[in-house]
Amino acid sequence: MRLYSYHRSTTSYRVRSALNLKGLAYELEAVDLTEGAQHTADYKALNPGAGVPTLVLDDGTVLTQSLAILEYLDAVAPEPLLLPQDPIQRAKVQAAAHTVALDIHPINNLRVVQRLKGTHGFSAEAAQAWMCHWMAEGFAALEAQLGDDGPFSFGQTITLADLCLVAQAYNAHRWGLSLDPYPKVQRVEAACLALPEIQAAHPDAPQNAKDS
Repeated sequence: MRLYSYHRSTTSYRVRSALNLKGLAYELEAVDLTEGAQHTADYKALNPGAGVPTLVLDDGTVLTQSLAILEYLDAVAPEPLLLPQDPIQRAKVQAAAHTVALDIHPINNLRVVQRLKGTHGFSAEAAQAWMCHWMAEGFAALEAQLGDDGPFSFGQTITLADLCLVAQAYNAHRWGLSLDPYPKVQRVEAACLALPEIQAAHPDAPQNAKDS
């Protein structure tokens, strides 16, 4: 498999984490979002949405959108299972994951910041305030959803919710948002970062940061 990824992309971080946890071999292909590599004709032929990640399977099948990729990986390599089989637990995990992936991330990604600065005249400080405001709102909602019965979001095993959370926490640190008001989020982040598979997926890990 080949994963088209940008090291600081939180969506790419989620997929790298899942691939590592499941022990699946893959090659990394760097897509430098800051240089506009996602807008080249060759890349848009793979991913018309001009985003990352893009996962190309061994047979040439192309998958896009991190949550769709993660669900595919769970289906073909269910160990560890990132989405619980119990319907209630599955819904809770998905709700927490969606709080990050659908509520926080879409208004906090690079294209939004570039638009705010380039079209609407936001200063760097105003753009940072925008990012932190929406992350703070999202983390407050996420904090209320997380469980108390284990190191991870919902117990003793890592799930899709954790992969979304730890990636968004990285973005919070980058933009200077304190996570002190969210002790459960901090607990989950620490549990995730203790895992070697998550460490290897981290944006600052040498094998991922080489595309900077």
